[in-house]
Amino acid sequence: MLTDIEIAQGTTLRPVSEIATELGIQEDELELYGKYKAKINESAFARLADQPDGKLILVTAINPTPAGEGKTTTTAGLGEAMAKIGKKAIIALREPSLGPVFGVKGGAAGGGYAQVLPMEDINLHFTGDMHAITSANNLCCAMLDNHMQQGNPLGIDPRRILIKRCLDMNDRALRNIVVGLGGKINGVPREDGFIITVASEVMAILCLAKDMEDLKKRLGNILIAYTYGGTPVYARDIKAEGAMAALLRDAVNPNLVQTIEGTPAIMHGGPFANIAHGCNSVRATRLALKLADYCITEAGFGSDLGAEKFMDIKCRMAQLNPSCVVVVATVRALKYNGGVAKAELAQENVEALKKGSVNLKAHVENMQKFGVPVVVAINRFGTDTDAELQVIDDCCKELGVSYALSEVFGKGGEGGKELAETICRVIQENEGKTQFAPIYSDVLPIEKKIQAVAEKIYGADGVIFTKQAQKSLQEIKALGGDSMPVCIAKTQYSLSDDPALLGRPSGFQITIRDLKLSSGAGFVVAYAGDIMTMPGLPKVPAAEKIDVDESAVIHGLF
Repeated sequence: MLTDIEIAQGTTLRPVSEIATELGIQEDELELYGKYKAKINESAFARLADQPDGKLILVTAINPTPAGEGKTTTTAGLGEAMAKIGKKAIIALREPSLGPVFGVKGGAAGGGYAQVLPMEDINLHFTGDMHAITSANNLCCAMLDNHMQQGNPLGIDPRRILIKRCLDMNDRALRNIVVGLGGKINGVPREDGFIITVASEVMAILCLAKDMEDLKKRLGNILIAYTYGGTPVYARDIKAEGAMAALLRDAVNPNLVQTIEGTPAIMHGGPFANIAHGCNSVRATRLALKLADYCITEAGFGSDLGAEKFMDIKCRMAQLNPSCVVVVATVRALKYNGGVAKAELAQENVEALKKGSVNLKAHVENMQKFGVPVVVAINRFGTDTDAELQVIDDCCKELGVSYALSEVFGKGGEGGKELAETICRVIQENEGKTQFAPIYSDVLPIEKKIQAVAEKIYGADGVIFTKQAQKSLQEIKALGGDSMPVCIAKTQYSLSDDPALLGRPSGFQITIRDLKLSSGAGFVVAYAGDIMTMPGLPKVPAAEKIDVDESAVIHGLF
């Protein structure tokens, strides 16, 4: 059996200029990065501004398990399948972070015959967006430290610096550090730390900005510190936003690539959904809606994280109206939620599947609360039995939703035709009936917004705010944060904030240990449980299996 990278390397790619031409993108709107990658510049946005929007489809999933769910694979395969049934569609994905690539998850460009290519480039340096975001963030940090070194005219308190440096790599040793050691010439000594680039506010800003003007304004609005007198200090106060925007001049433009079957894919931005808002850029989604009849996008991890933030943050800010939500699940993952060990998932276990299917029910019901029709996609494995698939059938009938089997991993677009046709039918049947609305109102105070997500989406009985969280809450309210949506950072493995609670836990409360105002991005981050903003590498990182041979061909990347 071929690996993902072997399948990818055996594919003959089409020149990206051909993909662009078929989409109606003009030559002067395309900035080539070699033959198979390109950026689409601002002139395309201006020309297409009056074009009607296509239908927006969100692909999400149940809570992730070691058994795998295949959300990105399903998204890529769905783009291929739409072409098979004669529909003009574009998939809009996030860019992978190097942290997971070299850590636990591996690459994030799909799998099997439902991949986005060139997968080696996409999973590594791609068009340099991650590096630009890292540099912009760290430039702001350098300018802040330099401000204090050069007399500190604003009176910045080194004990109350909020912005951290970032790195697009899992490196736990950098979570807490001390900078400025070595004497006066090396700066003002203070505690500092690193977060992973995809959790940075600069990443969130890139993904939510409408254009360069909006980007620069948002960068200037980043709350970076407080003075000794308690006055907030923003990036604009140290005159950092212009240079930061200059570093992001190219990164703000979406990237055009292709699937294995030569169908179009736009990849742009890459915030994690467990510690950030988990969606690709607004610019990429808007562009895809103008270029095709269907824009198929995905949001990170389960619907309790990425999809909730897609609805409550991205759609709210960008005034997007999704036409359909696809919830991806596997029989294997649901059996894992029912208590079956990973090594035994290939064996039929109808009772465990029934027990674990409560997780699927929770995610479907959560998405229905937003007023958008839902379709369940079962990513099929060869070990799935008829009796197990009947459990899924019964579950979906009970929920009143359509479902389809998906075999895009092994069959590409051909294996996704049933899913594509089901989605198109559901969208058509609900034309004019969909009543999308976020789960909470803008006018609610922050704590009530958090409570709404915890109770309506996670199934919690309530929310506990620690003393530190209560203190941060008051500071954020004093700065006008009550008007903003909330971005809850919590474990992806459970609907609760305890990763060990699988299925559909009940009788629990969510503990918010701290909050942070992301004033540039326009939301408030609430940290639940012990979630880390700088992940660490596992005992056996994926990096150990990655190599490059004498012909510069990469191996072991999956």
